[in-house]
Amino acid sequence: MTGDTRRPPEFSPRQSAVLEEALRLLVEGGEKALTTAGVARAANCSKESLYKWFGDRDGLLSAMIAYQASKVRTLETEGERLSAASLKDRLETFARDLLEVLAGDVSLALNRLAIGQVNRESARLGELLRERGRRQIDRRARALLDAGQRAGLLFLGDAEEAYRTLCGVIVSVLHLRMLLGDPPVKDAVKRAEKAVAAFLKLYGTEKVLAG
Repeated sequence: MTGDTRRPPEFSPRQSAVLEEALRLLVEGGEKALTTAGVARAANCSKESLYKWFGDRDGLLSAMIAYQASKVRTLETEGERLSAASLKDRLETFARDLLEVLAGDVSLALNRLAIGQVNRESARLGELLRERGRRQIDRRARALLDAGQRAGLLFLGDAEEAYRTLCGVIVSVLHLRMLLGDPPVKDAVKRAEKAVAAFLKLYGTEKVLAG
């Protein structure tokens, strides 16, 4: 497997370490704990550096969400033509990462905070989760499915419906149950493999099914 990295390319190692500390503060203390002074102190950096890297508090929160979303990988390699094996490998990586990220304390905390803001006049966190989180994940996964179709490995028909099916077989109602306090899925690898196998039975071409 190539390209196996959890750090998004748009953030330096130092910035990534700061974002990890910011996410830890959010999980442990909620949104009130997420101040520039608190993050600077926890990450042992200056507030000036935070403003330079991320801008204001919304910019920091946006970067945190983008960083978290980047942990769901599709292992893109520019110009590479997919094979049946590499498509399956990348779909399983995506499915496993998605399950593990959604089940993590950080994502659960972010989603619970966003749900708590729904009735406020400005539900900024929910907007950021959609724009910098879910849509970034959707974009990379849709690009992978499109590449699979161009390689003659998938027949998607309605591409949006196919992507919803993929997410459905991976996550089902697990995320809702975890938000309500159920324990996370025990074996993400096994669930990911089963989900991808089910998806490929529905959308895989003869090249994939023969493999």
